[in-house]
Amino acid sequence: MNILGIESTAHTFGVGIVTDEGKVLANAVDSYTSKDIGMIPHEMAEHHNKVAEKLLKQALKDANVSWGDIEFIAYSAGPGLDPALWAGYHIAKKWAEENGKKLVGVNHCAAHLSIGKVWNKLKDPCYLYVSGVNTQIIAYEAGKYRVFGETLDLGLGNMLDKFGRILGLGFPAGPKVEELAKNGGFVELPYTVKGMDFSFSGILTKAEQLLKKGISKEDLCFSVQETCFAILAEATERAMAYIDKKELLLVGGVGANKRFCEMLDIMCKERGAKFYKVPMDLAGDQGAMIAWEGFLRKDESSDIEVNPHWRTDEV
Repeated sequence: MNILGIESTAHTFGVGIVTDEGKVLANAVDSYTSKDIGMIPHEMAEHHNKVAEKLLKQALKDANVSWGDIEFIAYSAGPGLDPALWAGYHIAKKWAEENGKKLVGVNHCAAHLSIGKVWNKLKDPCYLYVSGVNTQIIAYEAGKYRVFGETLDLGLGNMLDKFGRILGLGFPAGPKVEELAKNGGFVELPYTVKGMDFSFSGILTKAEQLLKKGISKEDLCFSVQETCFAILAEATERAMAYIDKKELLLVGGVGANKRFCEMLDIMCKERGAKFYKVPMDLAGDQGAMIAWEGFLRKDESSDIEVNPHWRTDEV
């Protein structure tokens, strides 16, 4: 069985194809970018509509399949930005009607978790999900996902993008912040952890103030990374002890940051646990994870249109 997945929650549009054993056959993506500003929702929707057919053709070619080999279509129903979600939904619905396929709406956050789990062949990990809007510490307990800790204000990915705009780095800013941080030194920034919850807005405010005082971009990038990653390592270690997990799986686009992975790996080794991540092509938003989550939910989900505020613990 082959499943086609469509991702469209934010700036990335993706078409992926996976088998019912979790093998990724194709994973075509294209991302909206801007030079000086962040995400503009209606422009993202326009981008998705523009690249959809091209990515579909690429995915079918890469997987060496035709529509006759596709069992059904899964799409990201939420959470996400309204215009981007609706663009993806209408594209998915059009393809489903044209090719006589069932449509299955899935949760974008849960898809990140499930693709990481199957890729690493894990049984029961603690998840650290760090993307644009979402930054959560999650485990699967009593038949559903439970959020044990989360951001009280900004998702770390969004915080880094806002920080990047302050520095004039354009969008997305994460990779540029990571590069500048390699040549920076540490300056103190607010450090807010409340149990297993955490906050990033104070870091952003202080970093902007320090930039105006002449602190270099390199030092600020280094300090923002070190502070944010240390906060998450501390909160995650506390959660792993509380729920007694020996495996940590990092998922989401911010998981592509090498320094972040290094810090989490050190934390896990110090407490006798193992750290896992996903490869670069599965860390960010993409259609393969939507396809796999669609397979897992094929008997309980359907065409549910979109839900921009669909939380992980509501799945």
